[in-house]
Amino acid sequence: MSLQHRPAAAALAFVVVLSSAGVAAANDWLPIFRTEQVAPLEVSPDDLVALPDLSAYGDVELTGDDGPHAVPDAAAARAETGLEVPEVGALPVGVEGEPTYQAVGELSGVFTFSADKAAAAAAASGEALPPVPAGLDGSQVRLTAGPGVAAVWSQASGMPTLVVGRAVAPSASSSGVPFETVRDFLLSLPGLPDDVAAQLRTFTADGSTLPIPVPADAVETSPAEVDGLPATVLESRDQTLAAVVWVDDGLVTLVGGALSTDEALDVAGDLG
Repeated sequence: MSLQHRPAAAALAFVVVLSSAGVAAANDWLPIFRTEQVAPLEVSPDDLVALPDLSAYGDVELTGDDGPHAVPDAAAARAETGLEVPEVGALPVGVEGEPTYQAVGELSGVFTFSADKAAAAAAASGEALPPVPAGLDGSQVRLTAGPGVAAVWSQASGMPTLVVGRAVAPSASSSGVPFETVRDFLLSLPGLPDDVAAQLRTFTADGSTLPIPVPADAVETSPAEVDGLPATVLESRDQTLAAVVWVDDGLVTLVGGALSTDEALDVAGDLG
C-alpha cells in the first residue's frame, strides 16, 4: 500500500508504531521500536475516515518495494527475500492442491514533521494546533518493514482459501527529539479519533507491542498462543474467515483464510 495514495492509513501506521515505543532518541538515527508481539487496535469505518492526512503535517517519503508480486516457487521467494516460506503440514479440509508464492521487498517510510504545514492544516480544519514542542520541527521518524513471503492456496475461482505468510516485523528509528515527544504530539493532533488515541495510550511503552488495526464491526479478536508465544486471533463475525498472527524473533507470521479459528490455530501450530 502506498503511503502517498493512502494518507489516512499512513497516519495510522505511524501513530500505531509511535504509540508503542518509549526509548528517547538521540541526535542520530536510533532504534526506538522492535516488534516482539502484536495486539488488536479496534477501529470503525468512521475512525478511518476521520484520521488526519499525515502529509498535511510534514513530508512523507516512501522507498522500497511497491507491493507483493508472484514468484515461481518457494526457492525463488527465499532467494529474493532471504526468508524461508513456512511449510504447512496437513492442509485443512477444503484446501487442496499446490500453493502459489508471493514475495515483497523491504518497505521504508520517513516522516519529517513541519510546524508550518501542521499550523496550516489546523487552521484549514478550524481547530487549534497543540503547542509544538521545541525541536520537533524538522525531526524525523523512519519506519521499516519487510521483506516478506507468502504461500497462497486458492479455489478454482481464484478466491484464496489459505494464506501463510512471514515477514520481517516493523521497526522504527528516530532523530532530533526525544521519542516520547514525537509520540505524544502525534496522539494530540486534531482529527485523530479519541477512541483510537485512548487505545494507543494503553499499550506498553517498552517498544515491543505492535497494534494491528481491526475493523470492530466486522472482526472479533481474542488472545491465543502458538508454540508458547502470544498470538492474536481474528475471526469474521460471520465466522467464514479466520486468521492468527504472532511474532517470533523479529519475524511476524500470519495464517488465515476461509477457515475456522481452530483450523487456523492447527495450521499455525504445525508449521515447519
